[in-house]
Amino acid sequence: MAKTTIQRIADLRAWLFLAALIIGFEVWSRMSFGGTFIFNPFNITSIAIFAVAPLLLATGQTFVIISGGIDLSMGFIMGLAAVVAAHVINWATPGMGMPMAVLFGALVAIAVAMIPGFINGILVSRLKVPPFIGTLGMFGVARGVAFLLAGGTTVPVQNSFFATLGNGRIFGVPWIVIITAVFVLVMHYLLSQTRFGQHNYAIGANEQAARRAGIDIKAHILKLYILSGMCAGLAGVLYAARFSAGAAQAGEPLLLDSVAAVVIGGASLFGGSGTILGTVAGAFVIAVIQYGLVFINVEPFWQFISVGVVIIISVLIDQAQRRISGGRQSE
Repeated sequence: MAKTTIQRIADLRAWLFLAALIIGFEVWSRMSFGGTFIFNPFNITSIAIFAVAPLLLATGQTFVIISGGIDLSMGFIMGLAAVVAAHVINWATPGMGMPMAVLFGALVAIAVAMIPGFINGILVSRLKVPPFIGTLGMFGVARGVAFLLAGGTTVPVQNSFFATLGNGRIFGVPWIVIITAVFVLVMHYLLSQTRFGQHNYAIGANEQAARRAGIDIKAHILKLYILSGMCAGLAGVLYAARFSAGAAQAGEPLLLDSVAAVVIGGASLFGGSGTILGTVAGAFVIAVIQYGLVFINVEPFWQFISVGVVIIISVLIDQAQRRISGGRQSE
């Protein structure tokens, strides 16, 4: 019974981290400033906006990590998509009008982002390149292409509809948060309720057994990395909408956050476990840390230390959970 309780706590660690952070910042805020932290609508909205891009990257990363892989190229695929979206929208706006140009630019940017995802999938599934090495190589390629397309600078977008999409709200909720929430819910359904998701867990848990069960491993892994590229593409589009500009380096600092969100959310780096809802909690843990430390006037460099500590604790919990599970199976 004790082991079962420990495992349940381990499974909920991201939500427990999040609750502890919120309570800690709330107490600090009331003691230091005499005001609330989490019940302030501005703070809630800001945290949600902070979480958008890392969560989108982490959603794709969740699928890949559950399968036993990793995608290190997502940050610069996001930057590439942001630059492509900016260029295409600027080019299409005079002829198509603002709304259609935004739709067309977004679709082109996401399609372009899926190309390096496709190449990653070929490298890993067909050519048997280790995911770490293959996606690290694509990291460099996407980075170079993005900077070449951007001319080494940011690409401003001249489209007011796009700016409204990135910064506008409906009933007080930012559009980019609504878009992200809908997309993440669809990905949650895909992972938890479909055969594709079941195959993903099976491959991550035991690839040989999955192959014997008739799962097409190569085709599935290819689809995974294309999906990862699509998530990075959407993140790039929403980044460009928020800042009305495309930047090649848009996702560079977010790669670690995407992996961290997945690990904090309960996924194992060994594959076979993890959930989208856990990743959502992990992304909000990071967003609360980043925003909360700024809110209480702590030097921003503590963000890196705090996130790193949470990652280490999450990995240690995962290791302990695996040992307990292994012990129970051996019994």
